[in-house]
Amino acid sequence: MSTLQAPQAEALIDLDAFGANIAALAQCARSAALMTVVKANAYGHGMLPMARAARAAGTDWLGVATVDEALALRAAGDTGDLLCWLHAPGADFAAAVDAGVEVTASSAEQLAEILAAAPRRPRVQLKVDTGLSRNGALGEQWTALVAAAAAAQSAGQVEITGTWSHLACADEPAHPANDHQETVFRAAVDELAAAGVDPGLRHLSNSAATLSRPSAHFDLVRVGIAAYGIRPDPAMTYPTLLTPVMTLRARLAQVKTIPAGASVSYGQTWTAETATTVGLVPLGYGEGIAISASNRAEVQVAGARARLVGRVCMDQLVVDLGDRPAARGDEVVLLGPGHDGEPTAEDWAAASGTIAYEVVTRLGGRIVRTYKGGA
Repeated sequence: MSTLQAPQAEALIDLDAFGANIAALAQCARSAALMTVVKANAYGHGMLPMARAARAAGTDWLGVATVDEALALRAAGDTGDLLCWLHAPGADFAAAVDAGVEVTASSAEQLAEILAAAPRRPRVQLKVDTGLSRNGALGEQWTALVAAAAAAQSAGQVEITGTWSHLACADEPAHPANDHQETVFRAAVDELAAAGVDPGLRHLSNSAATLSRPSAHFDLVRVGIAAYGIRPDPAMTYPTLLTPVMTLRARLAQVKTIPAGASVSYGQTWTAETATTVGLVPLGYGEGIAISASNRAEVQVAGARARLVGRVCMDQLVVDLGDRPAARGDEVVLLGPGHDGEPTAEDWAAASGTIAYEVVTRLGGRIVRTYKGGA
């Protein structure tokens, strides 16, 4: 049994692997600047440490969703190029502009709100909806945003620094939506230029397009999940090797033998066919472990896989150890790079009926994040 005072549940983050991923992604788009996206607590990896590591690895830009995330980076000392893009009415544009954060306008109305709130001339990027039908200006809305940007620029009220959009199907390289969205994006940029507005940095590529679609690299690529070593789509073959940077591990809180016929956890969804040893892992849906992984996902104990049995609970889950020796305090690896046979985030995604993005991003609660390597 381990005597180390290790955290009960720990996400160990390899900053050297993170830096190597960023360098590899930069090589995939050599003619473009690189933005590392650290929104949503850096996809569950910890926003501030990952932002510092991304800067140390040479990333040109950081990207976040909200003004609050951007201001947290500034409060922590980040001074580099930084873009945020998701704003409900009433967002603190004044604080963002004051902190040197570039904000995104997705409509003429939103641009007007930014201009009204800004304490000085803001640096604004314009987002066009090219087919995702999510954020961004579409069709006549884009034409109205172009006209508003041109008028504000002529009046000296704004500096337009970029034009961008987001792909819906980049993880399916042959999907016709990719060609269509790229065509719409180019037309939108041309419309802006025809109105006398320099489009600034043009960017369309997410992680998947950075890896697979050179025609969409333009001036800047935005890498999110790939920077953390997770493939945007596990079915795709990519031109560069990426290493998952997170290892999620815990320690067995209890080990005991249960007889044949004993059932495990709420609802008794699993019953032992023979006497077996089970281990209690102090992680549950309170830490972001999906209930849908119950009776399906695996962990690694003593170098071998062990399956979850019974329903995942708020604070704990149970694994079937069979007849292998185990003791309280032994390490359990829930997910990692997979180099030593441990499950990966992709394995957990398959077991949970979701995507690896969600597996890592939802991790929180009482998990302690620790970091190794880095500058």
